[in-house]
Amino acid sequence: MSALLGAAARRTLTQLIRHAFPHPTFPDGPYQRTADKVVEQAGADPRLLAQLLQGLDDLDRLGDAPFTALDAAAAGVVLRGVADTPFFRAVVDIAVVALYDDHEVWELLGYEGPSFDKGGYLNRGFNDLDWLPEPRIEEVSA
Repeated sequence: MSALLGAAARRTLTQLIRHAFPHPTFPDGPYQRTADKVVEQAGADPRLLAQLLQGLDDLDRLGDAPFTALDAAAAGVVLRGVADTPFFRAVVDIAVVALYDDHEVWELLGYEGPSFDKGGYLNRGFNDLDWLPEPRIEEVSA
């Protein structure tokens, strides 16, 4: 992975993902693993790799400072400027799946994971809607 991206570009990619999916309480690990997934896919797709390398370079040139040095507001302005580019869309498409499929993120968000192997959600505490009225179920005869 590191052969495809230098350390500075990897930090930029990680910051891009952090700003695109901001969770102030998340540690760096999930964002770094998500960046790894983006790099992994770019390693298998020369076109994506070229977009990634150019896009990360562009991020550093579009702000008043290197992208990793920008505060959240300035980084947001830069990202809105590239939001419609193939580079940004590709990174976001990969990152949204990779980040929210990370088991540490599941724990941080309180998601217990798939329930199929545990018999589903219905009888595991997810049938406790006490704030909705009981449904009126009436059978209509034909």
